[in-house]
Amino acid sequence: MQRRIISQFSYSKRVHCQLSPIFFFASRRTLTLGGEGVDDPLYADVPRPCRRKSERKPYPTPMKILIRRAKEEKEARKAQPSRVLEDPPDNGLLVPELIGVAHQVYQAQQSLLLGLRKLIDVIPVQRCRFCFEVHIGHMGHEIRTCTGPKSGFRSSKHVWRKGRVEDAVYFPKCFHLCDRVGKPRVGHDERFNVRRIPAILELCIQAGVDLEKYPTKRRTRPVYCIEGRIVDFEPETEKDEMRRNVEASDLGTKTEEMERNSNSHNPSHFLTHSNNGEEKSLKELSTTTLESWFEMISGAKKIMEKYSVKTCGYCPEVQVGPKGHKVRMCKASKHQSRNGLHAWQEATIDDLVGPNYVWHVQDQNRPALDNSLKRYYGKAPAVVELCVQGGAPIPDQYRSMMRLDVVPPDRDEVDLVA
Repeated sequence: MQRRIISQFSYSKRVHCQLSPIFFFASRRTLTLGGEGVDDPLYADVPRPCRRKSERKPYPTPMKILIRRAKEEKEARKAQPSRVLEDPPDNGLLVPELIGVAHQVYQAQQSLLLGLRKLIDVIPVQRCRFCFEVHIGHMGHEIRTCTGPKSGFRSSKHVWRKGRVEDAVYFPKCFHLCDRVGKPRVGHDERFNVRRIPAILELCIQAGVDLEKYPTKRRTRPVYCIEGRIVDFEPETEKDEMRRNVEASDLGTKTEEMERNSNSHNPSHFLTHSNNGEEKSLKELSTTTLESWFEMISGAKKIMEKYSVKTCGYCPEVQVGPKGHKVRMCKASKHQSRNGLHAWQEATIDDLVGPNYVWHVQDQNRPALDNSLKRYYGKAPAVVELCVQGGAPIPDQYRSMMRLDVVPPDRDEVDLVA
């Protein structure tokens, strides 16, 4: 009985300490740390640090569903060894409703890069000299998260230098496939003969964007699948003429409309034709660049629902196409057991476009972010943080991640916070 009274007294004491108004920030602690006990779904977790190198990426689709799909495809091949593939893009044809989306994603990516080059001249990007940490602002933060060489001698402090556009947003490269259905894989001996381009660009090309630098095969007839092998009966001589006629009739009006939209949304338009001062042009440029970012991300997600994108489960390698390549270039964990081959799995939008999350700075006039207060700071993609500091409105989907409702205490108030 005595033990029960003591335990109840200690429990009530802990509850009283948690609900005490003196410890105001303690009630916000669960929101900042992103614990599992958070009931409100609006408070999304701040992106966690990089996983361990020996840990594999999580599967976007559960393994049970993947096994069931493989069994169904195997049974379908046994029931009908020779069949015509009807659904695009598996049959070599384009998906008509995604052709316009591919052009929009391509133009949004070009507009995004142009806007970032202009913004970086005004709002600098800081990059750590020894690791991949990035910070947006004129002065780097003091959070000790460096994992680069000899970080122990520096107490995990970052050494900042001037960054570039590639530090704000990362577009991983992949092999360009001239025929995504007839020859979906690149062999190890062909690694020096096949060009590597950004994966987002390769996705747009396979979805319908035609570029002279990167030729690709366009079909007008579906291919056959005979015992798991793709057979193409379309004559090579008729390919070019048929492709021009079909695309000219279907995409003529769409291309003109997208060109008008791209000219109206071109970020350079605000820098050259703005007559209302530098501050307003910077705000408009930031808003347009942020719109291009969301347009590119949303369009790429739509295309990835039909066009498969593969990524290695242990390294950042990406390949756009129905299958991953066979180049033995993986140097991640357990690559010896795979003879350098990649462990391919389904990719996500973060694998196709690296968002590169950075710490959010609510007030640029305050001192640099302190290491002892890092649990009160939020994060956001570097592009979003750069545009927000340039004057763009804060997106609603990143408000909880950026911890806008959390007021960080001063450095002399850290000891008063539970």
